[in-house]
Amino acid sequence: MTLLRTIPFALLAALLAGSPALAHTGEAAGGGFITGFMHPILGWDHVAAMVAVGLWGAFLGAPAIWLLPVTFPLVMALGGAMGASGVPLPGIETGIAASALVIGLAVLLAARPPLTVAAIIVAFFAIFHGHAHGAEMPEAANPLAYAAGFVIGTGLLHLVGISLGLLTYSKPGQLAVRGMGGLIALAGLGFLTGAI
Repeated sequence: MTLLRTIPFALLAALLAGSPALAHTGEAAGGGFITGFMHPILGWDHVAAMVAVGLWGAFLGAPAIWLLPVTFPLVMALGGAMGASGVPLPGIETGIAASALVIGLAVLLAARPPLTVAAIIVAFFAIFHGHAHGAEMPEAANPLAYAAGFVIGTGLLHLVGISLGLLTYSKPGQLAVRGMGGLIALAGLGFLTGAI
C-alpha cells in the first residue's frame, strides 16, 4: 500500500520538473502513443484541471472517487474525436482554463453537489480538454494510439489528485486538500487572464 501511495507522488515530482513548452504548440515530435501521453502532462492548464478532478473525487468520497476520474477521460475521448475531425468548438482555451478555476473552487469551498451535477461539470470541461488534444494531433499520428496516450496520461494525473485527496481522512489533511484546490483555482484564474 505504501508503494501505491509513493508512485503518484513520484509522478507529481516528475511533472513539476518538466517543461510545459510543447503542450499547445503542435511542435511535439513524432506521433502516436507517446505524443498523446505527453500532451496533458506537459500542459500546466491540463495538469491543474486533471489533478483537481482527482482531488474533488477523493474529497467527495465513494462513488465520486472513481466516477469523476472515469467520466473525465471517457468524455474527453469524445472531445478528442471532435477535435481530430475538425468539428469547431469555440472558447477551447477559455474552457480549459475555466475548468481549473471551477473545479479548484469546488475543492476549496468543499462543494458537495449531487453526484450527477459533479459528473456533468467534469464532463462539460472534459470536452474542451479532449478537443484540444484531438485538434493538435500530429498528422503522422496513429489516432487510436494517440487517443490511448492522452487518456492514460490523463488517468495518471487523476491518480495523482486522488492520492493527494486521500489526505482528507484527517482534519489537517482536509485543510491541505482545500488549500490545493485554492491554488488550482488561482492557477485557473491566471490561465484565464493570461497571467500564467
